[in-house]
Amino acid sequence: MIRLLALLALLTGVAAPAPGQDSAIVPSPVVTVDQEALFDGSAFGRRVQAEIEAASTALAAENRTLETELSDEERRLTDLRPATDPTEFRRMAAEFDARVVDVRRRQDQKGRDLARRQEEARQEFFRAALPILAELVRERGAVAILDSRAVILSADAIDITDEAIQRIDEVLGDGAGAAAPETPGQGEAAVPANP
Repeated sequence: MIRLLALLALLTGVAAPAPGQDSAIVPSPVVTVDQEALFDGSAFGRRVQAEIEAASTALAAENRTLETELSDEERRLTDLRPATDPTEFRRMAAEFDARVVDVRRRQDQKGRDLARRQEEARQEFFRAALPILAELVRERGAVAILDSRAVILSADAIDITDEAIQRIDEVLGDGAGAAAPETPGQGEAAVPANP
């Protein structure tokens, strides 16, 4: 890593930090941020993940309960078959099949709703974080933020992920119940692409 920083220093004219020394803020028109780490490492992201995990666990438990109930009902229906009029049994079996299809449809929809809720929370986070990221960009004298995962080579000193997490946590906390701040004016910053 030290050799890479030294190489970058030669290419950019910026002195590389000495071994064991913290990376200094490097003046750069571009800074990088790891969007995934930004969301996952923030109090907001950790709260959302905990809520989604709890809801997923509850949905899985509900699915297991429904599966058990439907299996028991199917077994009872099978036991009734020999003693039930064939026409009546077909009606009962059709009702059971319709119920299974309905339960599966509702549970699948709950799963899709949960995934959508997670994506909406990510979008809410980035809308709320945008003014904070724009301020960090201004403070650094930069004009753009790139997702660090899309950059082939850069100095660690231009990555603002940890600094952004700290600032976002200070301003937004875990984001529970807070409305997203207004987005900065046009040309100031763009909403980060989905990671």
